Amino acid sequence: MECKYFEKLKDYNYGDLLAETDYWIILLAPDQRNLGTCVIALKRFEGDLSELKDEEWLEFSKIVKKLEYALKKAFNSTMFNWGCLMNSSYRKDPPDPHVHWHMIPRYKEKTEFKGLIFEDPCFGSSTMKTKGGIRKVAEDVRIKIIKEIKDNFEI
Repeated sequence: MECKYFEKLKDYNYGDLLAETDYWIILLAPDQRNLGTCVIALKRFEGDLSELKDEEWLEFSKIVKKLEYALKKAFNSTMFNWGCLMNSSYRKDPPDPHVHWHMIPRYKEKTEFKGLIFEDPCFGSSTMKTKGGIRKVAEDVRIKIIKEIKDNFEI
């Protein structure tokens, strides 16, 4: 899938393209500590969540339902954390915030995918203070994760 907005968003390093809707792009996040972690980025450049239009909120709600379903079906996720965290945008001078959401699947049990084990040691708590940096997976595994999500994501 070719996304004309994806090139503009590469500087934000949100991840690999999964899908595109009228107002959002859905990407597999670079950090895969929690299998299937995604970023959902607004296509237009907006710095404030309060400035989202009604139609953007409506479409976002549909993405939430369909993406959660896809991750439960693909990887047996237990639950999901959603966050709109734009803190790193303010490390730049001048700040460059862009509305986007982090969708972090949470797993009560260890999860195996393509020979890799994914654990969620702070299940039931916030992942905000998880130490250990990000978990990148090999490109061939990322491709398989993307395929698994797409096979279950009807957008």
